[in-house]
Amino acid sequence: MKTNTLRMALAVIFCFASAALSAAEFDGSRPLLSATIDFAKKNVTGPQRATPVRFGQTDENQILLQGTEFSFASTIVLDRVDGTIGVTLVNREDALVLFGACTAM
Repeated sequence: MKTNTLRMALAVIFCFASAALSAAEFDGSRPLLSATIDFAKKNVTGPQRATPVRFGQTDENQILLQGTEFSFASTIVLDRVDGTIGVTLVNREDALVLFGACTAM
C-alpha cells in the first residue's frame, strides 16, 4: 500500500511546474500543466490514466476539484490569481498534502 501511495505522490509532484503568470491563465478555460488539469474534459490526467473530476466549484479566488481514484479521495485547490495549487490525497491509512504551482499551456 505504501508503494502505491509513494508512486501516486511522486506522479503528482513530478507533474508540478513553477511559474508566475497572469490571472487570466488560471480561470479554468485552458488545460494546466500541474497534475494536468483539463477543465474542458473535467479530468485530471496523469502519465497512464485520466481521473474524472466528480465535484467542482469555482469562485473569484479559487477553483476546487474533488474526485476519487483507487482507494484515495482527492481535493485540488487552484488559486486563480497566481496559479499556486494545493492537493490532498487521503484514504483510511494514508494522507498526503502537496503544494506547487501550475503553468498554463
